[in-house]
Amino acid sequence: MLRGLYTAYTGMLNEQYRMDIMSNNLANADTTGFKKEGSTSQAYDEVMAVKIKDLTENPNVPKRLGGMSLGVKIGETYTDFSQGSLRNTDNTYDLAIGSEGFFNIEFTSKSGEVSTKYTRNGEFNLTRDGYMVTKDGDYLLGKDGNRIQISTTAAKTEIDSQGNIYQDDALVGSIKITNFTDTNYLTHYGETMWDAKEGAEAVDVEYPNIYQGWLEMSNVSVVKEMVNMIAISRQYEANQKFITSYDESLEKSMELSRI
Repeated sequence: MLRGLYTAYTGMLNEQYRMDIMSNNLANADTTGFKKEGSTSQAYDEVMAVKIKDLTENPNVPKRLGGMSLGVKIGETYTDFSQGSLRNTDNTYDLAIGSEGFFNIEFTSKSGEVSTKYTRNGEFNLTRDGYMVTKDGDYLLGKDGNRIQISTTAAKTEIDSQGNIYQDDALVGSIKITNFTDTNYLTHYGETMWDAKEGAEAVDVEYPNIYQGWLEMSNVSVVKEMVNMIAISRQYEANQKFITSYDESLEKSMELSRI
C-alpha cells in the first residue's frame, strides 16, 4: 500500500468535510438564532485502519486492518451554542433569550405528525385567531404545554423577562423556555430547529431573561470563518501538491526500474 498517497487523500477528504461545514456557517451568518458548527479530526493510530468493503466480521462495521497510522479520519461534528448578538427590532412579538434555553415549538410534519421542537429563533407572528407562531406557522408553547393564544384587539401587549405575557396589564399567558443538561442529545432539524433524542434531560428555565422587541442573531463570525476557509484551502492544496510530487517520484522510480 502506498501510505503517502493514502495519507494525503485522507487529508484532502477531511479538509473538504471541514469546508462544507464552514460554507454552511457562512450561508447562515444572517439567519436568526443559528448556531455555528465545527468538526474534529482523529488520527488513524486512534481509530485504526479499516477495510472499507470487508464486512465479514460485522455486516455494519468494516473489518479492521490493525494499528497502522495512515493519515487523518473525520471525527465528529459539534455545535457551538454560545450566545449570539442581539438586534433591536421594536416588533412586539420578536423575542430573544438572554440566557441558556430554547423556545418550545409545536411542530407538525408533512405527514401530520405532531412533536415538540426547540429553537432560539424568536421571530414570532400573531395569527388572526391570536396564536403566536413561527414564520412557518408552527405554534409557540406556553408553560402549561399548550399553544399560546392571546387577544388580537388589546391596546398593549408586554412580555417581561420571565416570559409572562400581559395585555392591558392583565396576565394572559406565559412562555415556556427549556434547557438541557447535555446539549449533545440535541440534533439539527432544519436551520434553527432542534430535536431532542432519547435520553435527553430537559429542565424548565425559571429566569430566562427574555427581551421583547429583540432578536438573537447568528453566532457566526464572518471574518473568523473566512480565515478558517483560507487555512482549509491551503491545507487542501498542500495535500494535493504532495500527491502530485509522490506520483512524479513513482514515475521516476518506474523509469529507473526499466534501465
